[in-house]
Amino acid sequence: MTAPMKARLPPIPDLDALMQITARLEHARAQTASLSGAEAGDLIRHVPGKRALLHGTLNARDVVFRVNLTSDTDAALREWGELQRLWPYMASGDLRTPEPICASPDGGVIVQERITGTPLMALLYTLEQQERIAWLAPAAAWLRKSTAMSEGWRLATPLRWIARAEAASATQPFEQLRKLEVQILSQMHRLAPTLTAEPWRTAICHGDFHPNNLIANGPRLTGIDLGASQRMPLLKDVARFAMHMGRRRLRLTGKTCLGIDRACLLAFSDTLNMSAMERGAVLPFFLAFEALIRVENTRLPAARIARAEKMYQDLLADLARTEAGAPLM
Repeated sequence: MTAPMKARLPPIPDLDALMQITARLEHARAQTASLSGAEAGDLIRHVPGKRALLHGTLNARDVVFRVNLTSDTDAALREWGELQRLWPYMASGDLRTPEPICASPDGGVIVQERITGTPLMALLYTLEQQERIAWLAPAAAWLRKSTAMSEGWRLATPLRWIARAEAASATQPFEQLRKLEVQILSQMHRLAPTLTAEPWRTAICHGDFHPNNLIANGPRLTGIDLGASQRMPLLKDVARFAMHMGRRRLRLTGKTCLGIDRACLLAFSDTLNMSAMERGAVLPFFLAFEALIRVENTRLPAARIARAEKMYQDLLADLARTEAGAPLM
């Protein structure tokens, strides 16, 4: 009989959540032989009611445990399948995903390689302005490599995405941002009829593709946090990455387009060989979506809200000028 698995977790506000995490780990270890040598370490991230990530070891190897905390018993199975699907394509070279080591899908626990390095956004802040641009092409290439084998085309459904954006915008607590969001929604409605003229390029995408989910170690980029992977419009992932940078107004060239540094959009446009429709309508539409879906909260500093307002203004000015036949980039 193995000794109980003791998780060395830092204090977190919700004791019930702590007990749930440790119980899930203990159950998985008891039920799955490949986890018998697992030892949990420090908590990396806890999303209440959804998931927890912990450092730890498995038979003395440094690993990361992903613990599913939802009632969806198939969630871990889907994520484990996605990690295994990607691994043969992303196991070598400078564009990678973590190695999937073992799992207890029924127990909601996945064990994967522990990645060392620096989150890309954090790295960019340490670099001189001219050095930052060099990382854009590799970031776009990571997305291209991870989606190439699943790419296809599906009927465009802009109204579904607009409905989601409208629901999120309705919760915006800052009046100055809410006024701009109403105008951005108007531009999404303007673009919607154009978007239905052609199918959208889709793929099994990351789902939460932003710079801090790419870990840089030398020239290598490893994509992490793949739990939201699913088939979706490919340019939605591009917009997520770009808008994450746009909200923080990380300076690259100082030349903006659609609220984002133009160099970022050009890097993805070139790597993905975007069509005029994609550059003029689809990407602007999803940049608008990503602007609205991530609602600011009242705990953010005033400077962050001011940056968001300026980004909204720049985005809105360019949205009014873009269309499939006249892309701005």
